[in-house]
Amino acid sequence: MSGAAEAPKVVDGLPADDYHADRTSISSTGLRALLPPGCPAQFHYDREHPQAPKREFDLGTAVHTELLGIGDELTVIDFDTYQTKAAQTARDEARAKGQVPLLPKEWAQVQAMAAAVRQHPQAGPLFAGPGIAERSIYWTDPATGVRCRIRPDWLKELPGLALAADLKTTKDASPQAVQRAMRDYSYHQQDALYVDGIWAALQPEDVRFVFAFVSKTPPHLITVRELPQQDRDIGRARNERALRIYADCTASGEWPDWTGPTTEIPQLGLPSWDVIRQTEEYIK
Repeated sequence: MSGAAEAPKVVDGLPADDYHADRTSISSTGLRALLPPGCPAQFHYDREHPQAPKREFDLGTAVHTELLGIGDELTVIDFDTYQTKAAQTARDEARAKGQVPLLPKEWAQVQAMAAAVRQHPQAGPLFAGPGIAERSIYWTDPATGVRCRIRPDWLKELPGLALAADLKTTKDASPQAVQRAMRDYSYHQQDALYVDGIWAALQPEDVRFVFAFVSKTPPHLITVRELPQQDRDIGRARNERALRIYADCTASGEWPDWTGPTTEIPQLGLPSWDVIRQTEEYIK
């Protein structure tokens, strides 16, 4: 891409819908979707055909709003379930107003989860004190000219340090489950992009990025972790590849699937670890 790079930009108070609808920049979620098991074709389709809010995301959204004090308006639907027509109508009317509908038991769960975070000896201080919720940060990747964006859940600018905290709600907040989630959802890519974006826009002396995972089930246990530098470096390398893919696809207007433009039928073998196992067991 030619021309002078657009300067970094920091925007406070930008509505979440406007942030997510931006087509002039790419987010961590987008970069992760470009790489396997995703592909450019699926990313492009999903971006052009955004889905309606999914109920399974309501709880996480509500916890963020309750804890951070910013986000979609929450409204309690006074029914035990959504099995009746009246409950479904109330739910749909709330969504039409841009609200997040919650049953009373779900609202109690949201309050309990937020309280657990506030009371946790590590997570509580991360989200307390001076800080800015959902600050939108934009910058241009120098290698590709692609405009990037991030939106830390909570960002503190301390003397000599920018500290970003990211809250994730999960069924299982055990360290082992968190480790699997880091791999399955490529959170090391998110970590690297957020660190790089904060460096680019705010130019602090140092940056830290911390994950806080809170369980959806009582007593809402919490695991707080930082990634080792090696994992962040891998995430950064994945981002670099995804940025190049995005830049090339944008320039060409072509968004290939996993196979790409070929008339040959590729081979697809067993995973290497299973080849070794089965060879040892069955081939003498």
